[in-house]
Amino acid sequence: MSAPITLHLLAVVIWVGGMFFAYMALRPAAGLLEPPVRLTLWSHTFKRFFPWVWVSIITLLVTGFGIIKQSGGMGEVGPHVHIMLLLGIIMMLMFLHVFFAPHKKLALAVESQDWETGAKALNQIRLLISINLLLGLITTVVGSAGQFY
Repeated sequence: MSAPITLHLLAVVIWVGGMFFAYMALRPAAGLLEPPVRLTLWSHTFKRFFPWVWVSIITLLVTGFGIIKQSGGMGEVGPHVHIMLLLGIIMMLMFLHVFFAPHKKLALAVESQDWETGAKALNQIRLLISINLLLGLITTVVGSAGQFY
């Protein structure tokens, strides 16, 4: 069971760590840039980061359900696993929304140099990523330490 857990943890680190870096380091630094440069930077950053999120989501689902199955099913795992799964699914749904709605708007706005629309899309992404980051940190603590409570 060590390979699925290792892959599961790596997927979490990539996704949640990427959100942490983007929100806590890149966002404040990018705020110093003029809108055309800032919005282009974010658009290109998301184009490179979001494929990793897709890989992470697939990895988390496959390994997570595999670990649950190896542990005897949902009836045999602790409440922390149920909470981790629920929060993880909420995070995935939020990412799907970000990817297919404001991220798409941002990319189109940058392409057409519509900086006002791009700024609105980026603000929506920022808010949703801040919520998802908080959920990701909580989920990480619940999943890793929940069995000890």
